[in-house]
Amino acid sequence: MRMSQLYSATLREVPAEAEIASHQLMLRAGLIRKVAMGIYSYMPVGWRVMKKIMQIIREEMDAQGGQEMFMPTVQPAELWQESGRWNVYGKELWRVKDRHDRDFLLAPTHEELITAHVRNDVRSYKQLPLMPYQIQTKFRDERRPRFGLMRCREFVMKDLYSFDRDEAGLEISYQKMHTAYTNVFNRCGLTCRPVVADSGAIGGSGSHEFMALSEVGESQILFCHKCDYAATDEIAAVEPCPTGVGETPASMEKVHTPDCKSVEAVAALLGMPANRLVKTICYMADGKFVTVLIRGDRQVNEVKLANVLGCVELFFADDETVRQHGMEPGYCGPVGLNQDVPVVADREVALMVNHACGAGEKDYHLKNVNPQRGDYRIDTVADIVLVEKGAACPVCGAPLDTARGIEVGQIFKLYTKYSAKLGARYLDEKGQEQDIVMGCYGIGVGRTMAAIIEQNHDDYGIVWPMSVAPWQVEIVPVNDKDEFLVEQAEGLYQELSKRGVETLIDDRKERPGVKFNDADLLGFPLRITVGKKCRETGTVEIKIRATGEVQEVALADVADIIQNLVRSMLQDLHCS
Repeated sequence: MRMSQLYSATLREVPAEAEIASHQLMLRAGLIRKVAMGIYSYMPVGWRVMKKIMQIIREEMDAQGGQEMFMPTVQPAELWQESGRWNVYGKELWRVKDRHDRDFLLAPTHEELITAHVRNDVRSYKQLPLMPYQIQTKFRDERRPRFGLMRCREFVMKDLYSFDRDEAGLEISYQKMHTAYTNVFNRCGLTCRPVVADSGAIGGSGSHEFMALSEVGESQILFCHKCDYAATDEIAAVEPCPTGVGETPASMEKVHTPDCKSVEAVAALLGMPANRLVKTICYMADGKFVTVLIRGDRQVNEVKLANVLGCVELFFADDETVRQHGMEPGYCGPVGLNQDVPVVADREVALMVNHACGAGEKDYHLKNVNPQRGDYRIDTVADIVLVEKGAACPVCGAPLDTARGIEVGQIFKLYTKYSAKLGARYLDEKGQEQDIVMGCYGIGVGRTMAAIIEQNHDDYGIVWPMSVAPWQVEIVPVNDKDEFLVEQAEGLYQELSKRGVETLIDDRKERPGVKFNDADLLGFPLRITVGKKCRETGTVEIKIRATGEVQEVALADVADIIQNLVRSMLQDLHCS
């Protein structure tokens, strides 16, 4: 490819809207262009990278028995009504109507449609297992699109679905995809960690997220250095550590606590640590008022809580609503609550002895409250704690560490969540009808590109791994007016292209500084500079973008050296 013919407009200034490196560099390097909030066009250079990532994905899916297909984005509402997700998916579901006023949606995922296809086509156990997949555009009406391709409303995703006879077959398919995902991200040059995760709107009861480690990641990971435990903070567990256990329950006492609305203020006035207090937090869960009890020094994990409540929308109740249910904001407590108010308590709270809590009225708290004595009602006991750094590992007890990560892929064990509702069944060896056991597996292609940039950039621009670089080599003749240099650069371009090396030549009539700056910004792994030394000594410079290493080599040896470097750098990424 010739740079003079390339549709690529680079920017010198950082766009004001871009907050993180990947977004800034994708805009500056001309990989993407914004169309609307959370909606982008992939420009030629960016699309070349996307196609390379997709090719790696295809190769690894096919190697595990995947079969590529393509399904429409527009789906009829009836399928989602049949599965039950039409009314519970939430506002991210992009609903549309056709000219006949029939309900459709722009698919965020394809569990319903692929299950409907399989129920119509599969009759016998002999047709299983199956692993169809697609790489296709998805839509989610994000409330707050941000960070470029990290969180957008239209995006490219690979989604594969496994269909097996039983859970043993699902486990095999799941492990195949775990291996495939590990290979995909290794080949893309990403440092990734699989972690136990929440299944979210997809459902099922077993899931792993593949996290590209990055300080700008929206997800927090908790992991153990001593064992292999790793999980997102949405699902990470911790052993309960209730306070006061073994003490003799004392008489409950009402204490005047004027202007003490925070845990810290109450703890200081009562002369006790925050872990001896219980916070009462009021939520609205799908429009229903709920109280939540948690130890004073803990935070509520709202993902866990929403799963316990089975709700889609969860937010704090306002002060007026709290008062309508008989409590004073800032002094809420569980003692004497109305019977119609559900009470959800963390596991630690249910075991605490002689704790303090709000009295439900302004300027008062209660001491020596004991749930096991029956001082108040608990309807549901569950793990709703947000686990933080330093907590004990639930597997080995060692302190947990934290890191941030970008979710680039997730795999789910769906079991019969969709097949049972949609009637996807098969006849087993005995002629008995059985529900097909399912799994689903997604990779965000654009997110993967963004994560690669987050992990591979410097002050000058992108540093592409060889496997996904838009071009493997760039040739820069420093003087477009020197016919000899231009001729040598052109000869190298033709020779490398003939050998199958993906080569870009910067044949623009620009100053050398402009060419070098663009080369660093665009991040080609190898750069050949054809300058005055080519005329004087018959040598050119090869620069390795990732290390900054520069080699002077004879013109006659360049093609062989470049070919070997490309091969070596691909092998380092486990590419053939």
